[in-house]
Amino acid sequence: MKIILASASPRRRDLLQQMGLKFEVIPSEREEEVPDGIPPHRMAVELALKKVESVAQMVQEHALIIGADTIVVKGNKVLGKPKDKDEAFRMLMDLQGQVHEVITGLAVMEVPDCKCVTAYEKTVVEMASLTPQEIEGYIRTGEPMDKAGAYGIQGLGGMFIKRIEGCYYNVVGLPIHSLWMILKQFGVEMLAV
Repeated sequence: MKIILASASPRRRDLLQQMGLKFEVIPSEREEEVPDGIPPHRMAVELALKKVESVAQMVQEHALIIGADTIVVKGNKVLGKPKDKDEAFRMLMDLQGQVHEVITGLAVMEVPDCKCVTAYEKTVVEMASLTPQEIEGYIRTGEPMDKAGAYGIQGLGGMFIKRIEGCYYNVVGLPIHSLWMILKQFGVEMLAV
């Protein structure tokens, strides 16, 4: 069965390759609008579901479509990708020296019958205390600009992370264990002899 990743994220592509999957990429054309008034884990799942539904409309053959959406939650605030350098600075100032959660929603849909399984993963992350100068230097690298919460644990931002509780890959953007468990429900056997 064909597998499609409904995301342009290079990190998600790399993780699917690491899992040994053969897949193609069809990025969702749907805007990542955050629904109001629902818990953060439900928000992440809804955003992932919107991605797979968008791509499902473009696919004419039998396929599994994988969608994911990662958000950062600090207190009752949801942090997506920063719109500009000023917003990235504010996000990192808010996160530095604090504990926050990273939540990734997953949705896998089989087309054309539209069978869908959703899940989410939550990881607790503690960021070190940072000076404004360190934050500005990090922003100048450009790394924070396409990442929820304005940092990448798999890149330079990893040196700011004191500890995590939970799945590392979730913080990168795709909890591969949770995805593996879902794919098995669709009969995808990656390590079968």
